[in-house]
Amino acid sequence: MGVLYTAEAASSGDGRSGSVHSSDGVLSLALTPPKELGGAGTGANPEQLFAAGYAACFHSALRLAARERGVRLAGDVVTARVHLERDGSGYGISADLEVSLPGLDRETGVALAEAAHGRCPYSRAVRGNVRVGVRVLP
Repeated sequence: MGVLYTAEAASSGDGRSGSVHSSDGVLSLALTPPKELGGAGTGANPEQLFAAGYAACFHSALRLAARERGVRLAGDVVTARVHLERDGSGYGISADLEVSLPGLDRETGVALAEAAHGRCPYSRAVRGNVRVGVRVLP
């Protein structure tokens, strides 16, 4: 597979209590642990960044699947929830994707979501390693 694009970001400071910056200067965020983990919750965190990327990537794959099938989407929204978890061996993540497809019948919506999940680079990257749930809403 040939590389089409490379995103580059660096973390400085103290990891979850530091900052991240993209090499092109477009992204520059202070990071703080969320209140649920004892932090101030005033900055972004890695789970939010992953959720934002996953939602956008999955949405693009969903839109592509719809175009290929001649399905017109309107008002569609993909919401990603990324969960930080802990078990006996350490930390991990899981994700839940919620696909809202107003005005679309359930069968078509499920087919589009399955197609998107099969081709989305984020879904492909975590497949077999991260639990991902996909729920389709009308």
